Amino acid sequence: MSLIGLGPGDPSYLAQKAEKMLREAEVVAGYKTYLRLMPEELLKGKETISTGMKSEIERCERAIDAALAGRSVAVVCSGDPGIYAMAGLVFELLEQRGLLGSLPVEVVPGIPAFCAAAALLGAPLMHDFASVSLSDLLTPWEAIERRVRAAAEADFVIVLSNPRSKQRSWQLERAVEILLERRAPSTPVGVVRNASREGESVWLTTLSELDTQQVDMLCTLIIGSSRTRALGSSMVTPRGYLDKYNGAGHDVQQERAGLMPR
Repeated sequence: MSLIGLGPGDPSYLAQKAEKMLREAEVVAGYKTYLRLMPEELLKGKETISTGMKSEIERCERAIDAALAGRSVAVVCSGDPGIYAMAGLVFELLEQRGLLGSLPVEVVPGIPAFCAAAALLGAPLMHDFASVSLSDLLTPWEAIERRVRAAAEADFVIVLSNPRSKQRSWQLERAVEILLERRAPSTPVGVVRNASREGESVWLTTLSELDTQQVDMLCTLIIGSSRTRALGSSMVTPRGYLDKYNGAGHDVQQERAGLMPR
């Protein structure tokens, strides 16, 4: 049984190993939207197990049953299977059914959506960052708010996924309020909608000017740290190379401390 990351959407970002295992699979299980993103040739002649939102347990249980019946099964996920996806649930179900160790499972990584979004923005994740989902479907809002506040206080670049939906219209605004208590209004914010998918759009704004009404579930937000800068149309968080080394390759910090000849 394999747990496969499809990447952010564009088939060209599908890893070679993931493609090979999908071609060899007899059964492909996945959220219906993600199956639609797959190249038709990778699904041709295969049995599919497709369910909608809130039916993740049913989908994974059916995939496990197919694997136990001797079928070659691939459970597909958008992005990476171990990031906000199905890998964890599959392992939990295997433990619950006493199958850990007896049913072989391989996790095949994929490019996460926030990496695709970051690439479109420039280089906003060059230094430490935290990723927080604003969906309180499975996590209490109180816990989410604590995480946003802690990440803001630690000056992480912050990736916000599942930022806003029709049913969850206030959580993003509350997160921005928390961030503005600890970040400058001019902090760069990158918003990417449908990263590497049809209808892709990218815009760069600031924390105080972010229009939350333009954000939906198809968006990924990247909130800059105190070091993040807007360089033209790009968003960059310096790693610190120019602070540490000068153009001749000298260690600037040691020079300042008088430990190296000038």
